Amino acid sequence: MNPASRSVPSPATGPRRTLLTIASALGRRPCVAVAPRVTIKNIRTSQTTIRVFSQSLPRLEDDSAQDDGEDPTKAERFADKTDVVIVGGGPSGLSAAIKLKQLANADGRELRVVLVEKAGEVGAHILSGAVLEPRALNELIPDWKEKGMNNKGNYIVSLSNYVKWLGEQAEEAGVEVFPGFAASEVLYNKDGSVKGIATNDVGLDKNFRAKESFERGMEFHAKVTLFAEGCHGSLTKQLIRKFNLREESDPQTYGIGLKEVWKIDPSKSKPGTVVHAIGWPIDNATYGGSFIYHMGDDMLSLGLVIGLDYENPYLHPYKEFQRWKHHPYVKDLLEGGECLAYGARAINEGGLQSIPKLYFPGGALIGCTAGFLNLIKIKGTHTAMKSGMLAAESAYTAITAENSSEEKPVVLADYEQKLKDSWIWKELYEIRNCRPSFHTPLGNIGGVLYSGIDTILLKGRTPWTFHNTTPDHECLRVAKSANKIEYPKPDGVISFDLLTSVSRTGTNHAENQPVHLRLKDNDVPVSRNLKVFDGPEGRFCPAGVYEFVEDENGPEGSKRLQINSQNCIHCKTCDIKDPSQNIDWTVPEGGGGPQYSYT
Repeated sequence: MNPASRSVPSPATGPRRTLLTIASALGRRPCVAVAPRVTIKNIRTSQTTIRVFSQSLPRLEDDSAQDDGEDPTKAERFADKTDVVIVGGGPSGLSAAIKLKQLANADGRELRVVLVEKAGEVGAHILSGAVLEPRALNELIPDWKEKGMNNKGNYIVSLSNYVKWLGEQAEEAGVEVFPGFAASEVLYNKDGSVKGIATNDVGLDKNFRAKESFERGMEFHAKVTLFAEGCHGSLTKQLIRKFNLREESDPQTYGIGLKEVWKIDPSKSKPGTVVHAIGWPIDNATYGGSFIYHMGDDMLSLGLVIGLDYENPYLHPYKEFQRWKHHPYVKDLLEGGECLAYGARAINEGGLQSIPKLYFPGGALIGCTAGFLNLIKIKGTHTAMKSGMLAAESAYTAITAENSSEEKPVVLADYEQKLKDSWIWKELYEIRNCRPSFHTPLGNIGGVLYSGIDTILLKGRTPWTFHNTTPDHECLRVAKSANKIEYPKPDGVISFDLLTSVSRTGTNHAENQPVHLRLKDNDVPVSRNLKVFDGPEGRFCPAGVYEFVEDENGPEGSKRLQINSQNCIHCKTCDIKDPSQNIDWTVPEGGGGPQYSYT
């Protein structure tokens, strides 16, 4: 064995067997299961074949034109004019859309609201725990219990199904919802204000040339554009740079959340039970924790979240998750059951200090794209929804103001003040020091102790504020100073190989389309990432998108980075954790990506 390697003991041996349970039990927490009304099918994923679409990436500046004749990719796009356009059909975007229509309908006004969503179906790209705190829902749709869901307290839900339901409410209110439309470009007026967005062209081949099926994207021009792209949005990144929205905020810090949904033995099902834990297999220096939520219909939602500020380049979040399921407590729950779904996504963890400036001429950021997660509660749906509702109120007031004009850009300055006056700000202020408190020599133990005192006893009333100082991509140690981690092989019953799990996401991208994972420099993956960090791309991705393979065109023994973009599940971890910041995650053709239903 390589002396630099380390073998982490199994959960059945040594002190690491202890799972530090933070909250567990039916009745201790006001959680009641809301079962997604779905038909359980016999899914035989072990026989599923993954079609791998692999190729080396073009550089960002590549923009190949047609070899001859008129270039259809340069043709003028059709432009549609609306009052408000919303990018993203998640909880915040749909809540904003519903609120806008509610306000307009109450005043008897005509207000056109368009929402574009890159997934082929609303909810298909949504993944979360999820224990839903209904505070924002109570405000948005007071009679929601009569509209399809009932129970009390907090609710264990399939967030993808919940968002589908919100989409139905939006359409009933008069919102124009366009799934399968991927917003790929921010449009600007001559004065620099946001004019709207454009969707990407479809029917391009991998060299950006038009195929017979080519269709030009279209433009949506609006008085107000709300960006609700979710964590680390591709257009939000551009807006933050253009308008310097992080000038007065800390860098955002993220986590990678990996999740499975199981159908378990009915005798083990305890609807409403919630378990949150820290400990094995995560070491004390790495931030993270696990969750287990018992839904109805003998369904179990479980997962592991690991902070993307981890230091060891050999850490493999997916394999840590598979190892975690072999803890005796978890394994016992899963034995005799069947895994139905898998998914992963990045989440914002920075809290109040990492929220950027939220508005700019012509638009605003809402929901998880801005970062409103309450990390201690491990809940962000209610805060995301409320932010969308507040932005909607601000937008409606500005659009309908007597002094509004087509020539003057709308500036939602009061949106940020509305947030600061709301319960969102109070929630996030009270826990502002919790995440940074884990950045001490005491690691997770110190963070848990401080967070408990600060939140339970002091309610965040301390006179100081800790800060997130280092972006996640700068946290990796060089490979030669790190210990390798040996992971057990999956058994195919409790734990699974990566491609089997990817097959359970239903992800798909049309073949021979431009790769949506763009390299700024094709040489960097080998010359720096492989040489210095031993190729972390192949480990931090939870879908097997990146792998270093033999370079057939190079010297013997040389490597190249292969991009299996067909496997991408749109978690955006690569864009966040790449130590060279050489990967730019962009949207693929609309409709591509995972097809989540249970998540």
